[in-house]
Amino acid sequence: MSPEPQRKLSSGVGAAGARGLPATGTPAGAWRGAGYGQAFGATERTDRWWLIPVTQAVGLLLLIGYANYAAIFGAAHYHYVANGRDYLSPFYSPYIHPAWLPVWLSPALLILVFPLGFRATCYYYRKAYYRSFFADPMACAVGEQGKAYCGELKFPFILQNLHRYFLYAALVFLVILWIDVVKAFIFNDPITTVMRDHRLVSDGGRYLAIGGGSLAILASTLTLTLYTFSCHSLRHIIGGKLDCFSCAAAGGPRQKAWGWVSFLNEHHMGWAWASLFAVCFADFYVRMCSMGVIHDPVIATFKHLFEMPTWTGM
Repeated sequence: MSPEPQRKLSSGVGAAGARGLPATGTPAGAWRGAGYGQAFGATERTDRWWLIPVTQAVGLLLLIGYANYAAIFGAAHYHYVANGRDYLSPFYSPYIHPAWLPVWLSPALLILVFPLGFRATCYYYRKAYYRSFFADPMACAVGEQGKAYCGELKFPFILQNLHRYFLYAALVFLVILWIDVVKAFIFNDPITTVMRDHRLVSDGGRYLAIGGGSLAILASTLTLTLYTFSCHSLRHIIGGKLDCFSCAAAGGPRQKAWGWVSFLNEHHMGWAWASLFAVCFADFYVRMCSMGVIHDPVIATFKHLFEMPTWTGM
């Protein structure tokens, strides 16, 4: 049966303005697809449709479970400052610890409300946890629970509409996280005096280097950046809401930016999982270094990269 007659019925002003209906005015269940009306879990699909929601549920439970542990109970090893390194866990950046904060409350909880809100209201994550934990629906063409879904109009689901504002906060956080990346690539040795080329020179201080933690923090921030810049809301703000780029102010640059964001948006699901794993791994790596479980290797150093050569006369 085609949904066209039902769409015509919902086109009137009275239907659209009815209480409890979404903006389209379509009544709940008027067009729900093949899964609506079937027994819960019933389907004619012969593939392993359950594999994706089960995998997503396991992944979310493991990664979000670790993130909660690190944020709530892991405040003792969030920062590794030793052997010239300065690695800060992304769960604690920016680090804010006011004097009034109780000793039993982790400072990470003061800031994680913003990245958590950004992920929880993300269009992809909503699809993932709606299917994996709420089974609404479990998959396409699979029997649902038969609820009268009218859009995210009631608490707490109406809070999903705050996604754009969490996006603004995420963009600010990215600037801070990239500063942490720069710090992770700057090592600091004690300043000493050594003999070099028959003269005394100062050695040590700050220099560029690459450690294991540098790469872990870089991977975390890079994937977070790709995840944020592939956001559906950002795509809409840049140009998705326009019908005519040539008719809008700065239409040319906006169209190019929209094209790049659209390209990233095609892989939004991949960036969502990659960034969640990378953030957890970066925290885990910093934590293991701080606890002395692993020794952070120095992959490359550029200690004398900016030194001027000493010329001697012939």
